Amino acid sequence: MQIRLPLPAFVSILHRVSGAAIFLMLPFLLCLWASSLESQSSFAAFKAWISHPLAKLALTGLLWAYLHHFCAGIRHLAMDLHHGLELATARATSYAVLGISLTLTILIGVKLW
Repeated sequence: MQIRLPLPAFVSILHRVSGAAIFLMLPFLLCLWASSLESQSSFAAFKAWISHPLAKLALTGLLWAYLHHFCAGIRHLAMDLHHGLELATARATSYAVLGISLTLTILIGVKLW
């Protein structure tokens, strides 16, 4: 017998993971942003660093984390207000969160790359 994790639980776990990723990366991003504002040469160094494919990949992952966390947060707030608690609605909103966050990540990520 195999036990499968239901989709709403999976989306909830991803909400926590994305929140942790945002929290852990925030000091690095703030330091990077602050250093880019120091001078023209530091901004040029920032642009060179940000144009590297691994940096773009990391920023795309962080973009997904933000968008997923935002969409799942709205879903959780609605559930706190007792909306969407039925199983069919919970599944539908889970699919919506995944679909919207991935679609927005792709759309915005195309601009990033």
